[in-house]
Amino acid sequence: MKFKRSWNMVWLSAPLVAFLAFAPWQHVHSAGAQKVRPAGVADGFYPADPKVLSAMIDDLLAHATPPPIHDPILAVVAPHAGYQFSGPVAATTYAELKGRKFSRVVVIGPTHYMGFGFTSVYDGDAYATPLGTVPVDKAFAQQLVKLDPTLQLSGTGHDITPAGAEHSIEVQLPWLQRVLGNFQLVPIVMGDQSYESSRALGVALAKLIENEKTGGSTLILASSDLSHFHTYDEAVTMDHKTLNALAAWDYFSMSQNFQTRVWEACGGAPIVAAMIAAERMGANQAMVLKYANSGDTSGDRSRVVGYSADVFVKAPAGKAVETPFSLSDRDKNELLALARKSVEQAVGQRKQYEPGATASEALNQDRGAFVTLTEAGELRGCIGYTAATKPLYLTVRDTATLAALRDPRFPPVSASELPQLEYEISVLSPLRRVMDIQQIKVGQDGLLMKNGDHEGLLLPQVPVEQEPKWDRQKFLEETCRKAGMSSTCWKDADTDIFKFTAVVFGEHKP
Repeated sequence: MKFKRSWNMVWLSAPLVAFLAFAPWQHVHSAGAQKVRPAGVADGFYPADPKVLSAMIDDLLAHATPPPIHDPILAVVAPHAGYQFSGPVAATTYAELKGRKFSRVVVIGPTHYMGFGFTSVYDGDAYATPLGTVPVDKAFAQQLVKLDPTLQLSGTGHDITPAGAEHSIEVQLPWLQRVLGNFQLVPIVMGDQSYESSRALGVALAKLIENEKTGGSTLILASSDLSHFHTYDEAVTMDHKTLNALAAWDYFSMSQNFQTRVWEACGGAPIVAAMIAAERMGANQAMVLKYANSGDTSGDRSRVVGYSADVFVKAPAGKAVETPFSLSDRDKNELLALARKSVEQAVGQRKQYEPGATASEALNQDRGAFVTLTEAGELRGCIGYTAATKPLYLTVRDTATLAALRDPRFPPVSASELPQLEYEISVLSPLRRVMDIQQIKVGQDGLLMKNGDHEGLLLPQVPVEQEPKWDRQKFLEETCRKAGMSSTCWKDADTDIFKFTAVVFGEHKP
């Protein structure tokens, strides 16, 4: 097919290449009235000349040095900025795919130019690039949208409009064409960035792919950059929080932090959807292959965009090993003193305690934590953060104050109660979805239930502190009740059960 450019691009010297205005807006139609989405960002995000484009991709691939991975790769993440900025990182993802066979690639991207409240599965026949057209797997797309009402066959988010040409899917295609050759495409643009939307897409993809009898193989590709337009050092710090959670497979916390913009990734929802799908298809290990930002290629470190190359693999049982988190006695004592000081100042002086910087590496790590207050052996308040949103010592400061003043089950702590309060801190591990309830270890694992707007959590120590102690089923039932659902909600296919461990310590407990 001869590639036709039907508009002129306007070059902007920014890490995320953008364009302004072009015409016409129509799709390219070939014989048989097929709907082909034309290349919209050639000459901007990547070269429009096929020879130049191929040479550029091949050169970047030749210089990529990904680690050897012999296990099946089920999903990947690649950036979607201009090739001159993100090319070395994208090449790392795609170099890892060389030599592997995939008959279908599901590319999930975010929307940059328009808002809509659903997940748009392209309703056309093909996507075009300077290297040719990539056919859409229309049968797969039609089956996919039947699995959940949040999925729709649509040109929304794909079709070129006066607002712009969505680039998040398009920029991935030349890479795939050079590395994989012939394949069918399932282009998906997510308008809704919620956890529920990511879950719906991830579950639907896993169900459809797992039920196929064709013998073909499918790759899921999440298209995403990371933080946008911070200084170099700020971007590195923020992006590694995201990548640490990704490596720990804690997509639930990732989704929470993306939605509140504590962390940034324009394709955060696609990443979460890809992880959910891959997990249900058997992937159990996440690997960050490369991180860089636009400052590494442009030299401008004042306003950068972050990029990462990541893969999700199906490793043999026991190969994916989690590194346990621990605290020294000194760390624990520092946190307990900090919790008490924070509550005493908030109650007595009505102001937030401002601790000095801590020298402890463990306390500077972002961690979720709960602070529990008791008085004469009775619960007086307990509030925490499940997601790792800030350094542990600041999490403890904030949650201790909230437990004293904002637990809706109790009136605020009074100054007269301060000497009687006892403190217990639970520092949480990343959350992992429970694949089999037999994996739950009562007394070691805490549980979080999530079903739509319902969410509830019980800490690991709760079931063993009861009289009589709870067994696994009772623990599941009580967590359901904590989430405001029926005691059997844990049997519902729409309920996600996450487990976590915790480092638990108190003033009068080892």
